[in-house]
Amino acid sequence: MIENAGNQSSDAAELTLAGQPDTTPDVVDGVAFAKLYGEPLFKLPTDLYIPPDALEVFLEAFQGPLDLLLYLIRKQNFNILDIPMAQVTLQYLEYVDQIRQHNLELAAEYLLMAAMLIEIKSRMLLPVKKADTGEEAEDPRAELVRRLLEYEQMKLAAQELDSLPQVGRDYVRTQVYVEQTVVTRWPDVNLDDLQSVWSDIMRRAKLTAHHHISREELSVREHMTGILRRLQSARFVEFADLFDPMRGVPVVVVNFIALLELAKETLIEITQAEAFAPIYVRLSYSPS
Repeated sequence: MIENAGNQSSDAAELTLAGQPDTTPDVVDGVAFAKLYGEPLFKLPTDLYIPPDALEVFLEAFQGPLDLLLYLIRKQNFNILDIPMAQVTLQYLEYVDQIRQHNLELAAEYLLMAAMLIEIKSRMLLPVKKADTGEEAEDPRAELVRRLLEYEQMKLAAQELDSLPQVGRDYVRTQVYVEQTVVTRWPDVNLDDLQSVWSDIMRRAKLTAHHHISREELSVREHMTGILRRLQSARFVEFADLFDPMRGVPVVVVNFIALLELAKETLIEITQAEAFAPIYVRLSYSPS
């Protein structure tokens, strides 16, 4: 229920503005009767206006339509399984009409329940028809009763939970700090932990390692001389025997370049008897 207590104050202010004498004393026992922005106020302002909605008092507050409906039923000790829809609907509509005048957005949810109550009331006025199976039709109030019972159970459960002691509301949790002098004991480290840490260090060291390229002095002329000396002691030398893979890729590459230089200067001959046959190298001036 909502009551508006601001009309009387508004009427009194309007009478003062209309020219009625102000009987408020300028000073009450030498003390100002109010303060405005920290300054003493010894006389009521002549232009004081109190809006009608300034002194509204909400006597009852409900959580929603079901809460209001349950309140009306329990207040008048109605049987929730046999709700007198005419009386409950009338009281419900009176409340909704009051809140609709002040807060239309709040009344929208309540109006939906009001429409449901009117529908149930209308269905109860119609003759009862049996269902196709021959059984009597379900009571139009059955769904509403089910919702009310479920809401009441949840509301009672919430009240029981709220009645339980809560930290910060009903009691304060104390904290005590006890300072103790203890000897610091470092944890024992086993061999597996050391091995794991060492492996992690080595892995990170490999990620940050720098690649250094060393320069090796290799002379093509020296390799050319070596090839000529080897060919002097043999009539034919197989091409693959002129290379030593064990000395590394750079030496093999330089040796191949020296071989090409000798062939370019016609100092050696590279021969092959037939396709896919072995390749041989010999001196150009050697007797055939």
